[in-house]
Amino acid sequence: MTFPWLTILGLVPLVGGLLLLLPMGKGAARVLGFGASLLTLGIGLAVAGLASTGADLAVQVPWIRAFGAWWALDVDGMGLAMVLMTVVLTPVVLLAEWNPPACRWSAQAFFALVLVLEGLSLFVFMAGDVLLFYLFFEATLIPTYFLIVGFGGERRRYAAVKFLLFSLAGGLIMLASVVGLFAVSAAQGTPSYLVADLAALGIEGELGRWMMVGFLIAFIIKAPMVPLHTWLPDAAEHSTPGTATLLVGVLDKIGTFGMIRFCLGLFPEASVWVTPFMVWFAVLSILWGAFGAIGSRNLMRLVAYTSVSHFGFMVLGIYAFTTSSLAGSMFYMLNHGFSTAAMFLVVGFLAKRRGSYDIDAFGGVQKVAPMAAGLLLVSGLSALSLPGLSTFVSEFMVISGTWSRYPVVTGVAMIGVVLAAVYVLRMYQRTMTGPVTDATATHFTGRDLTGLERAIMIPILGVLLFLGFVPAPAVQLVEPTAQAILTHVGVSDLEPVVKGAK
Repeated sequence: MTFPWLTILGLVPLVGGLLLLLPMGKGAARVLGFGASLLTLGIGLAVAGLASTGADLAVQVPWIRAFGAWWALDVDGMGLAMVLMTVVLTPVVLLAEWNPPACRWSAQAFFALVLVLEGLSLFVFMAGDVLLFYLFFEATLIPTYFLIVGFGGERRRYAAVKFLLFSLAGGLIMLASVVGLFAVSAAQGTPSYLVADLAALGIEGELGRWMMVGFLIAFIIKAPMVPLHTWLPDAAEHSTPGTATLLVGVLDKIGTFGMIRFCLGLFPEASVWVTPFMVWFAVLSILWGAFGAIGSRNLMRLVAYTSVSHFGFMVLGIYAFTTSSLAGSMFYMLNHGFSTAAMFLVVGFLAKRRGSYDIDAFGGVQKVAPMAAGLLLVSGLSALSLPGLSTFVSEFMVISGTWSRYPVVTGVAMIGVVLAAVYVLRMYQRTMTGPVTDATATHFTGRDLTGLERAIMIPILGVLLFLGFVPAPAVQLVEPTAQAILTHVGVSDLEPVVKGAK
């Protein structure tokens, strides 16, 4: 195609964010910001429609010829799933944060930063050039840092700096591997940062392993995985619910996305080599995150720890190297974005009334605010992958796909499924059930969710329910990417063994 759909998709929110730097009234800024997010959503849906017809949306324009860098954009099934998740969640977040915390930065600044983060994230998921990916990967840190430090809680500066230091450390390690790719491609004759060109080089041996580790460490931090996860609970606890939604639901997916696109795509031999370590590393994150959620006393921190556990399942699915597990991991990335958004936003609605995220500050809420309690329960059930919700399908695909290669690992990981029920139901029991406390009666009586707050939850829960009963569209979207990756890595699914068969 000659029309640059992908370039425009990423530029619209960036331009919208820059326009919000101009002086204007608060109402006009909100309308402009929300309008830009809706326009981006419309373009994203158009891109999805065109991709479904087989249209070639790829863009390749020479950028820095001396480095072999290109303005290269493209979307496969996994990338398109991440793009759609991003463009849907952004307007939802802007509606939920229509009135950001007072006495700090303005709503205009919040809307501008969210749009800039959206545009940068979209370019990350569409980048077909490694150097381009790296630049956008690092650029996403800037609006995220200011969203935390400008609108977060009491320890927002500490949380923002910790997030920045962890992320920059991972980025600098990855930069060494990015530079190494230039040297390797140049030694082959023509320097190139195009992902397709680099994947064809077949970088193997000790050099390939070291370069893969450089990418992997950055993605482990971003994902995040234990023990490099500690920045996430602090960042989530001291962010607004909308910021936490974008941070965990969208930005952290770059970690698992990068493992598939770059670690497996560029270094297949090294990825197979690191598999025994990564599958147990994933199990550690599953269990550690679950126990962290059980021990959390802050609702935002609890949701963050559930995500550490869920990312463990995604990574397990990636390195199990079966079509079911890898496609399930990609589907999990999509589902987790909406499930986490539901949890963070409902928690934000509750805290807005109570004035606290402390679990002990609640009690008996379901008796005076049944809609709020009901939506918290449904959101929590999506986190524990209840059948009928899309999270169940993706988690089942990961577990069943992993079982065929690593039954012992899968058995240990299944403990995390049980612990998920513990941390979700325990949280609900402590906050929503029991006698109505004086504080609950004061803050929640006659203050159930508003019509706008209910409307905000409709698209999120609608996606979880629809894909729970009709998962085929999403699975069919990501499955070709999973099959192509496995073929590139040189791994095939195990043939089923039927006892007694000759």
